[in-house]
Formats: sequence, structure tokens, C-alpha cells
Amino acid sequence: MDFDGLNPAVDPWKPLDALRQRELGFHNRMSATDLFKIKAGASLNLVKRLELFTTLDGHEGCVNALHFNQAGNLLASGSDDLSIIVWDWACKRKAFSFDSGHRSNVFQCKFMPFTGDCHLVSCARDGMIRLAELSSMGSCKSTRRLAAHRGAAHKLALLEDSSHVLYSCGEDGAMFEIDLREDKPNKLGFTKENNSRLPLYSIHANPSKSHEYCVGGRDHFLRVYDKRMINEENQNNGVMKKFCPRSLLNESEIKANVTCAVYSHNGDEILATYNDEDIYLFDSTHSDGADYIHKYFGHRNNQTVKGVNFYGPHSEFIVSGSDCSNIFIWDKETENVVQYFHGDDGGVVNVLEPHPTCPILATSGLDHDVKVWAPSAQEATTLQGLKRVIRRNRKERREERVDRDPDMLDSRMLWILQNLRRLDRRRMREEGEEGSSHSDTDSAHSANSDDEGPVSCAPS
Repeated sequence: MDFDGLNPAVDPWKPLDALRQRELGFHNRMSATDLFKIKAGASLNLVKRLELFTTLDGHEGCVNALHFNQAGNLLASGSDDLSIIVWDWACKRKAFSFDSGHRSNVFQCKFMPFTGDCHLVSCARDGMIRLAELSSMGSCKSTRRLAAHRGAAHKLALLEDSSHVLYSCGEDGAMFEIDLREDKPNKLGFTKENNSRLPLYSIHANPSKSHEYCVGGRDHFLRVYDKRMINEENQNNGVMKKFCPRSLLNESEIKANVTCAVYSHNGDEILATYNDEDIYLFDSTHSDGADYIHKYFGHRNNQTVKGVNFYGPHSEFIVSGSDCSNIFIWDKETENVVQYFHGDDGGVVNVLEPHPTCPILATSGLDHDVKVWAPSAQEATTLQGLKRVIRRNRKERREERVDRDPDMLDSRMLWILQNLRRLDRRRMREEGEEGSSHSDTDSAHSANSDDEGPVSCAPS
């Protein structure tokens, strides 16, 4: 077993020197305070000290969506219970909640930038894209439909420089450009493969080039579009580049889908997670068909449509949830696992949302709550038990790597399976079948990962 990715990394940040420079000030293009935030956010030492800061309870279903506002003081969450909650997370309280207007599981909700946190957009399993108009007094004034896909809509893409334009994609293969000032969305087109529409799970806009975005769906390929080139008469219909790990192209028995893809802070890199495979980093400036530049392993992405994200002000780290109930953080350049910790008791962590300016991370999954993590631990992690968890994940992946239908199960059936598993675990505890012979002194972070069963919730 190769564990080269577990080698320790060195943190270049010197906190005492940084504090002194912040207090004294020095000549630089950016302020000492801003530079301190960047250095602290990129600190490996702080990543290794992440621990649970608070648990936010309020939903009655799986939490599939998280998003901080631009200032970072508010956190929005969307759930299978069809509600959206806005949290004052630092004070550990609910600011307000409202009915999203969706008829099925809310998959994503986002604050529109430069709107004073008064516009919040969402998408859901019902295919609708909706806008909630929020009051500055802390309430929802109204919601309305912006667009509708003929299939589940999993993701929305905001533009860094626009308060009124966003992109959406759906399992109908359609891509929309939505302008809040217009009555109807602009249909950009369809993503097709072999003349058939390709169901899409992910869309994300390049933060440096608003005309460029990437999509991922039910095949191996990550597609990069130029909105200006989308035209049915164009042979590629706007597709500038297609990326795929060559190892997947050469393995016909592996039926991996792109469940999530995101750009880095400056748009130079694209991160893609595959089920049930590893996480791959591509250089977005490379030519069409270029192979990945980094790969991150150790987690499992099999049971749900999982997200993945960068962490750090300059995308220094990679963060992902896992079917084994753990959250993994890798150093982007070295591919080292630098932190992992227990996430949801339900067994699957789907959503990971970094704070826009502080070294804070919000996560959610099968549990009906939101967890916020902060670098407040007295001691840095020792990664105890990590090798055992990675071995188990690899073993389970090999055992389950068989031909399977890529269609995700209906959320109602998944909810039933989830609760059946919980009832079964409770029964086993009552009957004393979970004996101490199966205990492991270093398994505190993955106590639920030994359970078997197709447990999941609605894809996030």
C-alpha cells in the first residue's frame, strides 16, 4: 500500500512575526490586516487545529446546501424539508427561516453578491430555480420562479462581478443564463454526448472570466464552455476544452461520473470529484484533453452526489466529505492528507463551504444539522487512525466497483433506507451485538464507517 500522500508537510507561516507586522504595519500594496488574514487562512498549523465550533440545529431533513454571504457573518442552508434557514453562525443562533417555494429537496442556495444580502437564489430536485427577496429586518418578503429545468437542478453558478446574472444546469442537460432583471431565462444550450443529452450535476463560473464556466455530469469528462461561442451551428457548441484523467479513459469497466467541479480562486485550476473514484486537479490553461496535474485519494464518493471545494484564500488546500463519515483535507501541491476528522453521524458528508475571509469551514450531510469548524484545538492533529480508514475505503471501493446504474435513487427511497439503517444500528446496540471485540482505540473519527448498506440522502 502506497501512503506517500501521508508524509508530513511544513507550514511556512510564522504567527508571531505576522502578529508583530500586523500591529506595527509596513509598506505594502495591501494592508497589514489583509495580509495577516491571507497568511492565517493559508496556515497549515491552523488547518491541523480545526475542531467543532458549533452545531446549528433547525432543519428536519438532510442539509444539502450551504453558503456564506460576502461579509461572512451569515450562513444560508437548504434542506430536504424544503426550508431555507439564514444563520447568525458566530452567535450560534438562527436569524430567520422561510419556505423556499420548492416542491422537492433543496439542493443549493446562494446569496447574490452586491445585493446587501437581500437576494437569495436556490435550485432543487423539482428543477426550479427560485429567487427569495429578503428584508433587511430579517425575514423573507416573497419568492418567485426564475426558470425551470425538466429534471433535477443540482447547482447554481454565481458571477463574481454581477449582482443579477447566474448560471444553472440540470439533469435535462440544459444550461441557463438567468438575469434577475428579465422575465425569462436565456437558454445557453444543451450538453450532449453521442447526440444524446447528458444529465448535468455541476456548474461553476470562472471567477476571472465571467464568460467561461465548467460543467460536470454523467460521464468521465469535465467540459469548459465559452458562453460567447455557444451556437448550434458551431461544431463544438461552445465547448472550449474537455478534461478527463487518462486512467479513466483507459478503464472501460470504471463508470465514474463528475459529481462536482469548481474553479480555484483565480480560475487557473479546476477541481473535479468523481464517483466512485478520486479527486483530480486540472490546469484550466492547458490545452484540450490534457491530463490532471494532481490527484487526491483516501476518501469515498459512492453513495451521494458529493461536493468538493478549495480551502484557503489562495486555494491552498482541498476539502471533501466521504462515505465513511469523515472530512478530508489535502495540501494542494504535495497531495498530503493534512487533516481529517469525524463529520456526520449519519455516515455521509456532502457539502463543504469555506468562510470567505476567515479559516472557518461549514459542513453538512445526512445529519439534520449544520456543523461549523474553527481552528481552536489546543493541539494539532496527529492523524491517528488515518491509514486504517484509507485502507477500508479502498477495500470497499474495490468490492463495490461493479457495473451500476448511474441514476441516483429517488430521495424518498433513500430517506427510507437511511432510517432503516439507523433503526438497525439502534436494535443492534440494544441487543449487545456491537461487542468490544470490534473496537479500535484509534477509530473515534470513523465509528460509523464499518456499517454496511446503501444509505444516502438526496444528492447535494
